[in-house]
Amino acid sequence: MRTEAIIFDMDGTMVDSMPWHSRAWGEFARRRAVPIDLPDFMSRTTGRNGAECLHELLGRALVQDEVDALTREKEDIYRELFAPHFAEVAGFRRFAAEVAERGLKVAVGTAGDIHSVRFVLSQLGMEPAPLAIVRGDEGLPGKPRPDIFLEAARRIAAQPAHCIVFEDAPFGIEAARRAGMRAVAICSTHSAQELAGPHVLAAVRDYTELMNTDFLERIHVATA
Repeated sequence: MRTEAIIFDMDGTMVDSMPWHSRAWGEFARRRAVPIDLPDFMSRTTGRNGAECLHELLGRALVQDEVDALTREKEDIYRELFAPHFAEVAGFRRFAAEVAERGLKVAVGTAGDIHSVRFVLSQLGMEPAPLAIVRGDEGLPGKPRPDIFLEAARRIAAQPAHCIVFEDAPFGIEAARRAGMRAVAICSTHSAQELAGPHVLAAVRDYTELMNTDFLERIHVATA
């Protein structure tokens, strides 16, 4: 199968941020005296957009202004917690640079909002920058729906079947399958068994491990 584009999820895939998102949701719920079972909540929401996560936590529908304000509050907590410990998933920047050097298009498809995207990209300093970024605050349904990944492919003029998605969460792996895309499982927060699927080409702890398998050398890169 030819490959013309790579689509990266962001949290847990580009940066090692998921423990800090979990802590941020815990702190957000504590401030509002809302009971939360963090492992269960994270398993039900990782990859979903802000409105969907808030609906799961609060158990009610919210108007858009409320969604925006509450999402911003939670994401502010997350950035405050993560900033002193900011770290990429090992080898990410080097791998992303090698992807671009081979002529593959690069996009990001994330449930994160614009503020967290700007925060991560400013800290990472990706060079070159992604050709397109699709966010969870753009009105698209979150994962496991395929919409975010399909929109990322559309924006970079890539056929879904010619895209490989990099994901760390079960909902993201499923979203790639529904989009008709292949996937690579980054096992930073979930096991290879939890991220398995017939469309999953590899399951690795990080990009350093992936590069040691000569992954890019083995895929059929088509840039025409």
